[in-house]
Amino acid sequence: MFCLHDFTVVDLLNTVKVSAIIGPETYIGSKLVTDETKVPIFTFAGKSSMQHPYLFQIIEDEFAMTRGIAALVQLFKWRDLIFVYEDTDHEHNLLEHLFESFQDKNIRIAYRSAISASATNDQVIEELRKLMSIQTTIVIVHVSPSLASSIFLNAKMLGMMSKEYAWILTPKTIEIMHSTEFQVIESLQGAIGFRPYIPMSSKMHDLSKRWRNESSRELPTLAIWAYDTVWALAESIEKVGAGSMLLSEILNIKLNGASGEFRLSGNKLVSNGFEIINAVDHGERKVGHWTVSNGIRRAHLPLNEAAPHSSSNIEDVIWPGGSTVTPKGWISRMSVGKTLRIGVRTGPSFKYFADAYYDAQKNRTTATGFSVDVFNTCLHALPYEVSYELVSFASGSYDDLINKVYNQQLDGVLGDSTILASRSQYVDFTATYTDVGIGTLIRIKERDSWPWEFLKRFDADLWLTYAVFGILAILSVWAIPAVNQLEHERRPAQQIKTIAVLVLLSIFFAQRRRLLKYLSVSVMIVWFGLVAFLFKQSYRATQASLTSVEKVELALKQGIVGFHGGSLFGDLKLMDNMQIPYYSYEDYADALSRGGKHGGADAIVDEVPYLKMFLRRYPHDYAMVLSKPITSGFGFIFAKGSPLVTDMSSEIAKIREDGTLMKLEMEWFGKDFSLAFPTMAEPPNLVRFWGLFIVIGVSLALALTVLALYLVRARMELETIITFLAGQSLVATTVNLWVKISNRAGRADFYLQDRLIRLYNFFNE
Repeated sequence: MFCLHDFTVVDLLNTVKVSAIIGPETYIGSKLVTDETKVPIFTFAGKSSMQHPYLFQIIEDEFAMTRGIAALVQLFKWRDLIFVYEDTDHEHNLLEHLFESFQDKNIRIAYRSAISASATNDQVIEELRKLMSIQTTIVIVHVSPSLASSIFLNAKMLGMMSKEYAWILTPKTIEIMHSTEFQVIESLQGAIGFRPYIPMSSKMHDLSKRWRNESSRELPTLAIWAYDTVWALAESIEKVGAGSMLLSEILNIKLNGASGEFRLSGNKLVSNGFEIINAVDHGERKVGHWTVSNGIRRAHLPLNEAAPHSSSNIEDVIWPGGSTVTPKGWISRMSVGKTLRIGVRTGPSFKYFADAYYDAQKNRTTATGFSVDVFNTCLHALPYEVSYELVSFASGSYDDLINKVYNQQLDGVLGDSTILASRSQYVDFTATYTDVGIGTLIRIKERDSWPWEFLKRFDADLWLTYAVFGILAILSVWAIPAVNQLEHERRPAQQIKTIAVLVLLSIFFAQRRRLLKYLSVSVMIVWFGLVAFLFKQSYRATQASLTSVEKVELALKQGIVGFHGGSLFGDLKLMDNMQIPYYSYEDYADALSRGGKHGGADAIVDEVPYLKMFLRRYPHDYAMVLSKPITSGFGFIFAKGSPLVTDMSSEIAKIREDGTLMKLEMEWFGKDFSLAFPTMAEPPNLVRFWGLFIVIGVSLALALTVLALYLVRARMELETIITFLAGQSLVATTVNLWVKISNRAGRADFYLQDRLIRLYNFFNE
């Protein structure tokens, strides 16, 4: 076996005529490996950009490693982090893997710090001071152990190894935990790192024992991989020799070695996962494992077993400073001696959102209003303390304050600031805490009406269909009782004349009246219940809606429309007749009271929160109509990348869900103002009610069908029954009795008399 540092690759190939090369620990360039290279080369150097069929990289899988780090960051619910890496040409691929893995989990690299391997102590300190000025406190370190020693010694000196920070070491850096210098080990306390997982086995035990007999240092991972590489290559040569079949055999080899399962895929070593190490008590402790298939699990579980149902998938970690509380991931400026400076405008004409007052004697600014209450409620609910001071500005717009935040003169802005895409290029907004969109404000007053105005509330087809079905319903209600006319004579004398016939009919048809009654009632229920009630409700709603909507449409198209002066509407110009700007609620009320024909306005367009606040002060004679949801509501402003944006947004969502935000709205806006007419309504038409008319038609047809079937059946049964009676004498007696009763009553029922005589003659034939 030959050492590679004694020979170049070309020398080994051309002079020594080797069959394989193992052991380069430095980057292999394209000049050393050419297309003529036909022997396997196993390298333990960093990732090479070369793609050569005979070049095998025995290193950790960088993509798997970045996925493991992303899983750990997500487990602790961190969102932003700092990446410190060695300034070489070989780290770009790792950055690509990091971005890809972090993007899937919504994790952001807030800052990248590239430090040269030859950096002096002063240069390292200067770079660390830059990191201290950043609010993010989660740091991933991917440098050589020698450079890492300088970084951690100076980080401890600067107070960065405290409970607010979390340090994550990659496999490239974690070997620093085996340093022989006590100061280095002491500076690492609380850091966590990723190391390729090597399961304990008899082979690993024997190799470690032999290593300790030869060296006082810990057995490095590269030495274990090199050991397995030699065995894998030896078994391959033993099977197929050193010829052309060797490459194929190496690619297919599966060795149960000291490092566990040793196999290659795509000329790279397949990862067995990573173990997560915590530097504690001047040593190290395993707190978890990560694998591609199972993610992060506790350290005491074998990798092939399922994780228990636990709230945490990792052992308790001792963080820097000896803390057992997981760092939140960022430090506010007040934590390093500076209070947040929050800008607020004084003397706004549209009050009750953020009314700021500057006390010159106390040199202090205070503020009240709906926005202020929401801001303080969310800020006090954060799991950490944040102090701030208000900085008042008597002049200037919100865009001016945004520029001050962008230029780091302010840390945020409190007020009724609208969320706009153009502003988001310079600052970050929290989630909105108000209604979104714009509304149209009008004055409600009596309207001159046409005498036949009510006919416009339904279209012609609907009126015609309504009339046709109404006639059918009336005919049905009249027809059903008509067949029972004999039973509903109103005068007592007429009722006496029909007793004889009723006695006969009541014996055999006692249920007839009930049946006919039910049919009549069912028709009435369908008509008056479904049609009259629904039409009534629909008509009322349409009458009110159309009357106001027609007025709004007329105002927006032909009238004078006012808008919020000094706001975004001055640039948007939503309509051509937006002519007059107004600067206070009082101006709104005065303009609408006078109207467009008398120097005022017919309607006013503004954002919904302002209109709701106006209606709180002027609850009568005005209404709001939603027109276009083109704005995103109000949000709080912070500097780009501030973690307060996400945390405050979460608190806004919480107070919205638990009802706190609604209580604040009730306090400042009064009653819950629902939008008077959310959409521009249209008169109801036949299409909207065709299902209703189908139900009516079917019910009428069913009632008439039942009536017809009943009449046919009644006639047939009556004739059959009379046929079986002892008959002629009974019928004759009934006829004679009927004639006498009719004569005494003074008025004959010739219709019934004629029917009975015919019936008598029928039985005598």
